[in-house]
Amino acid sequence: MNYKLDFVKARKWFFLFSIATILLGVVSLFTQGLNLGIDFVSGSRLDINIQQAFDKEKADAKLAELGYPNPNTRVAGNNKELLVFRTDKAISKEKVNDIRDAFRKDFGKKVAVNEQTVDPIIGRELARNAIYSVLIASIGIIAYITLRFEYRFAFSAIIAILYDALFTIGLFSIFQWEVDIVFIAAVLTIVGYSINDTIVIFDRIRENLKRENPKTFEALSNVVNVSIQQTLVRSINTVLTVIFAAVALLIFGGESIKYFSIALLVGLFSGAYSSICIASQIWVGWKWRSLQKERLKPQSAE
Repeated sequence: MNYKLDFVKARKWFFLFSIATILLGVVSLFTQGLNLGIDFVSGSRLDINIQQAFDKEKADAKLAELGYPNPNTRVAGNNKELLVFRTDKAISKEKVNDIRDAFRKDFGKKVAVNEQTVDPIIGRELARNAIYSVLIASIGIIAYITLRFEYRFAFSAIIAILYDALFTIGLFSIFQWEVDIVFIAAVLTIVGYSINDTIVIFDRIRENLKRENPKTFEALSNVVNVSIQQTLVRSINTVLTVIFAAVALLIFGGESIKYFSIALLVGLFSGAYSSICIASQIWVGWKWRSLQKERLKPQSAE
């Protein structure tokens, strides 16, 4: 078998790049943290639909008049017609009505207010369940791949999907994009696509290993490089297909799934990268060390 692209030779550069990106995300997590939505923290979120583009400073001043100094707000919507206002404390129905009436007086009678409130107990429960869901998915993946392939494939795949999750979370921390319960759904979706991509490559590596039975590192590297190239077109086509759908969701899906779409786009690129440049490269190094140990056993016995 012949190959044109030597992915294995560049594995150290892949590892350095991967570690650097993760470190940037970790630093941001420790310094900035995540911009958690009300799904994970107590408080209220008001989506004030002004129905047209507006002056944010004027809207913030109006909220300050109503007793919310330095309000946590941002502009959203396809036409910049939506003011998203968040508070750390729950807002009563009466105060929501007061805000709506005040905005209708200054911005027009068509102003509508959509309110969401989460108490601390529900927020903690949602966060705990989200962590459990990721852990259960990881354990299931390890068990499946270990039974289907071998433990080296399983743990290499887990490291790759952990990279995907950490890379996506780190990017959300760096740019302070809002993290809500829909973000967890996006991470689980990313894990699914990434592990599917990884399994396809691993399956091809296993088939080529049976035919080649490599005895040197060069031969083992050749098997991995050829396997990646044989599945590369399939990986690219799969990612592009989903990216088209994710971009459509980002453009036409509305504010509620905006960050789900962004997370999906980031994770799809990361998943394709980690399958080729992390999982496969960890496995080839680990496999070669195992082969060397097996050869040394007879010599040690003698």
